[in-house]
Amino acid sequence: MKLDEAKAKFIQAWGVLGTSWGISRTMAQIHALLLVSAEPLSAQEIIDTLSVSQGSANMNLRALIDWQLIEKTVKIGERKEYFSAEKDMWEITRRVMRERRKRELEPILKMLEDVKNIELSEKDKKELETNGLLEQKNKEVEEFKEMMEQIDSFASRAEKALDVMIKASESKIVERFLK
Repeated sequence: MKLDEAKAKFIQAWGVLGTSWGISRTMAQIHALLLVSAEPLSAQEIIDTLSVSQGSANMNLRALIDWQLIEKTVKIGERKEYFSAEKDMWEITRRVMRERRKRELEPILKMLEDVKNIELSEKDKKELETNGLLEQKNKEVEEFKEMMEQIDSFASRAEKALDVMIKASESKIVERFLK
């Protein structure tokens, strides 16, 4: 297999893998291209190589910068911005885990905290009691609270496990052990 063919195959596979990280295929493909590029690339080089629109390239480059997976670099004497990827897979993994926690787990935990504290108002209780539905509604509220507690417990444990994984991946001892 020739180098260009191998790079193209890797870029396509990384694009598919990226969707399971929670990012778009194009974002993952741009990341893959920068991972396998020996030198930083300009936005135009990325656009030309991957056949993506300028808008898509710019949006995904900004997102990759937000995820801290790539950075802008400047070449002396040139006005263009160039982009390069973090190449350390341990660091990439840490950054992806941190970003997913921030984007997925933290909002869920916050929402769960809000919805766990539901209560029927006195007005609702009187109305439901008048209609003979208070006991049923109280049961629904308790079942809802119980389910939210279970989900909260699971999400909290997932967050703790993720913290342990991030800290473990930061440890050079773990990295050496796994090698």
